[in-house]
Amino acid sequence: MELDVVLLSRIQFALTIMFHYIFPPLTIGLGVLLVFMEAMYHKTRDRQYEAMARFWTKIFAVNFAMGVATGIVMEFQFGTNWATYSRFVGDIFGSALAAEGIFAFFLESGFLAVLVFGWDKVSPRMHLFATIMVSLGSIFSAVWIVVANSWQQTPAGYHIVGEGSAARAEVVDFWAVVFNPSSMNRLGHVLIGAFILGGFFAMSVSAYYILRRRHLDFAKKTFTIALVVATVFSLLQLVSGHDQARTVAETQPAKLAAFEGNYVTKEGGAPLYLFGFPNDEARTVDAGIGVPGLLSFLVHGDFSAPIRALDSFPRDEWPPVAATFQTYHAMVALGFFFIALTLLASFLRLRGGLFERRGVLWVFVFAVIGPYLANQLGWLAAEFGRQPWIVYGLLRTNEAVSKSVPAAHVLVSIVLYSIIYLLLFVIWVYVLDKKIRQGPEEVSELPPAKGAAGGFLAGAARKTGDSFTAPPDARPERR
Repeated sequence: MELDVVLLSRIQFALTIMFHYIFPPLTIGLGVLLVFMEAMYHKTRDRQYEAMARFWTKIFAVNFAMGVATGIVMEFQFGTNWATYSRFVGDIFGSALAAEGIFAFFLESGFLAVLVFGWDKVSPRMHLFATIMVSLGSIFSAVWIVVANSWQQTPAGYHIVGEGSAARAEVVDFWAVVFNPSSMNRLGHVLIGAFILGGFFAMSVSAYYILRRRHLDFAKKTFTIALVVATVFSLLQLVSGHDQARTVAETQPAKLAAFEGNYVTKEGGAPLYLFGFPNDEARTVDAGIGVPGLLSFLVHGDFSAPIRALDSFPRDEWPPVAATFQTYHAMVALGFFFIALTLLASFLRLRGGLFERRGVLWVFVFAVIGPYLANQLGWLAAEFGRQPWIVYGLLRTNEAVSKSVPAAHVLVSIVLYSIIYLLLFVIWVYVLDKKIRQGPEEVSELPPAKGAAGGFLAGAARKTGDSFTAPPDARPERR
C-alpha cells in the first residue's frame, strides 16, 4: 500500500499540536486564578491566600516549561512538512509569530522569574504586578496564535504576489490581518475555554484534598475562587459560542453546514440537530433528533430563514462532515455539562452544603477531563470544518505539503515523536502528581512576609518556639 504524504503530514501535525495544546490552556487558566489569589492576599493579608498562590505557581511553572518545549517542535514542521504552505503564508504568519515572541513570550518568561523566585525578595505589590504580567503574557501569546490561525480561516489585509507555485500572500494592512472577520470571536472563545479549564483543574485538586480531609482551609478557599471563575466563564462561553457560530455562518458557510449536518438548503428553515450520524450518500442525518427551524432562528432570528447548505458547494469543497459534526456536537454537549455542574455546585456552595456532598466532590475530581476534551474538540471541529482548504479559499491542504519529503520519512518521525511525547507526558503527570500529593505549605511553615516585624530571626523563633528577644529586665552586665 502506497503511503499518503499529505495524510501522514496532517497526522503528524495533529499529533504535535494536540499534545502541545494540553499545556497552554491550563497555563492561561491558572494565570488568571493566580492573579485572583494574589489580589486577595494583597487585600486581606490572609496568608492562606499566599499559600494558595505559592502552590499554584509551582504547578504553573511546570506546565509553562512543558508548553515551551512542545511548542518549538510544532513550528519546525512549517518548514519541514509544509514548505509550500510556509512560502505562501510566510509574510502573514511571520509577522504574527514575531509579535507573539516579542510582546507575549518575553513578557511572560521575563516576569516568571519574579513570580517563581521573588516571594521573599520583592514586595507583595511587586509580586502581584509580576503575576499580572505573567498572566497577560500567556493571554497575549494566545492572541497572536489565534490571529494567525484565524487568518487561515478568514483571510484579510493581504494581496497575492506571483503566480502558480511561486505565489505568496503579502501583508498590505497589518491591522486588517489582526482584526480579520473571525479573529476576535475566536480569541474570546479560546480564552474562555482556557479559563474554564483552569477553574476545573483547581477544583479537581481541591475536591481531592477535601475528600481526603487534607489542607481543608486551603482547598475550600481555592475551590470557591475556581468555582466562581468556572461558573462565570461557562455561562459566557454559551454567548461566545453563539456569536462565533453566526460569524461562521457568514464567513465559512460550508463549515457551519458541516457542523449541523445541513445537507440540503430548505426554504422552511434549517433544523438544529441535537445528535445523529451524518450520511453523505443519502444527504441526511441518520437517527438524528433535530429542532425544526432552530438553526435558522439562532443565525438569523427567523425560524423560516434559509441557511446555505452543503448542496450549494461543489462536492470536492465539502469538509469531512461526519468528523466535523461529531466533534462540534461533543464540544457543545460538554459546554452544557459545565454550565449545569457549576450552577449546581454554586447553589450548594451558597447553601453551605457543598463540601459535605462527597458524590458531587468526586464528580469534580474527574470532571477536569471534560474541559481538556472540549478544548481539543473545539480545535478539531474548527480545523476539520476548514477542509479541504489550509488557507480558506486560497490554498488547498493537498497542495501545501513539502514536495521533497518522502512519506516514509514522515512516518518514521511520527513514530519517534510519539515515543518522545509519551515519555514527556509520563514525566509531566509524575511531577504534577508528586507536587499535588505533597500539597501546599501550611501557613505556619511559610517564610515571614516581606517587611514583617522581626524578619528572618523572628521567623526562626516562631519555628522553634523560642524567642530571640531578651526580657526587659535582662540587661547585659557592664564590665
